[in-house]
Amino acid sequence: MKKTDIGVVGFMYAVCAFFYVYSYQLTAESKKYPMFTNILLFGLTKLNLVQMIIAARKFGVESGVNEVFEGFKPAQFFVSLALTIVYFLMMKYLGFFTATVIFMFASLLYLKVPVLASVISVVSVNLLIYLAFVQFLGVRLPKGLLF
Repeated sequence: MKKTDIGVVGFMYAVCAFFYVYSYQLTAESKKYPMFTNILLFGLTKLNLVQMIIAARKFGVESGVNEVFEGFKPAQFFVSLALTIVYFLMMKYLGFFTATVIFMFASLLYLKVPVLASVISVVSVNLLIYLAFVQFLGVRLPKGLLF
């Protein structure tokens, strides 16, 4: 077990708490799926914590700090951060699907993913989102101010 893994578990518990608070504010019918997902996430995090404790007892605890930033590329991080911020701004004006297509292509091309793999990824992710959220769950995604 690494000490840095404890931070991951703490972060996941914080995410669970955040979603619990906001899911609890929904109507009884609307909060079934978010609560189920949150309980599942909480259970998996607890399982991870138990595995970490068992590993710590068997093998001890390592620092893990050196490995966290191993291979970190600041330029890649800041370009990805800038692309994400631009994506949120584009979503407001261009809508979810248009912004997502542009964001995914730009990100994948910047990360030097082959064009064919990028096209397959963009089409399949957007199709999956459309079928799952728009068709199956009936979620209204942002249309954008320009459309």
